[in-house]
Amino acid sequence: MEASSNQTHITTYREMLAEATQRLRGATDTPRLDTEILLAHCLGVSRARVLAALNETAEIPEGFDECMRRRANGEPIAYITGVWEFFSLEFEILKPVLVPRPETEHLVESVLDFVGLRSSRILEIGTGSGCVAISIAARAPQCTIIATDAQGPNLTLAKRNAVRHEVEHRIQFEHGDLFDVLSPADSPFDVICSNPPYVEVGAWNSLPRTIRDFEDPKALLAGADGLDVIRRFISGATAHLRPGGLLAFEMGQGQFGAVRDLLHRESYTDIDCVPDLAGIERIALAKKQG
Repeated sequence: MEASSNQTHITTYREMLAEATQRLRGATDTPRLDTEILLAHCLGVSRARVLAALNETAEIPEGFDECMRRRANGEPIAYITGVWEFFSLEFEILKPVLVPRPETEHLVESVLDFVGLRSSRILEIGTGSGCVAISIAARAPQCTIIATDAQGPNLTLAKRNAVRHEVEHRIQFEHGDLFDVLSPADSPFDVICSNPPYVEVGAWNSLPRTIRDFEDPKALLAGADGLDVIRRFISGATAHLRPGGLLAFEMGQGQFGAVRDLLHRESYTDIDCVPDLAGIERIALAKKQG
């Protein structure tokens, strides 16, 4: 495994990783993993290749110190490397678009479980990097998707990611807030899904600095109780979802009780939730009465 010739000193990869990991102590919960990812990125190889070469003589690759400095300052790895994995697919990620979280994969799974092998029309609200819509399209080629976002740069990024995974012909990207951009001809949908903002404004200062200092607050904050966008999403979806269709969206810890009440108020049925791997009620599911 070759490294850049513009180096400061020679060591082994094992020693390099051990020394660099110490720089991230206190800055991240996973200092060794983060260091391995960043080293692999700077070398242009896989993390597995780095781990297989621990005892090889190594030169510190160009850019590694700067990557470590940025990570020690709290910057998300996705912004440093420019890519992030979600649902076993690699996505381009640019600051400050929301970095895809593992718990959002449960949203994709819920939609895929519902559509099965049926040809379905799906609407995603607030697509961001496009990770949800693209992951669904990649696994359910019989489905067509409209994905909206209120921020134009997000849509530009999402379109590039759709091309990256060769699903651009099955996803129609639209610029607008929630359902405003839809025409009467677009509805009804078999599924409407979203990972909306759901963080309480008062909780902002308690979030990790890796979120506060780098990610877009508009993708996270939603009023005093974190439900401002979810309220609008639930009430607006009714006019665009077919009877028996699925409404699926992510929510914050402790919000399911209030979310269930909102869904009951709009006459949704089969209301349920999917927990994430930490056991937190994470994905709300409901069907339009029909």
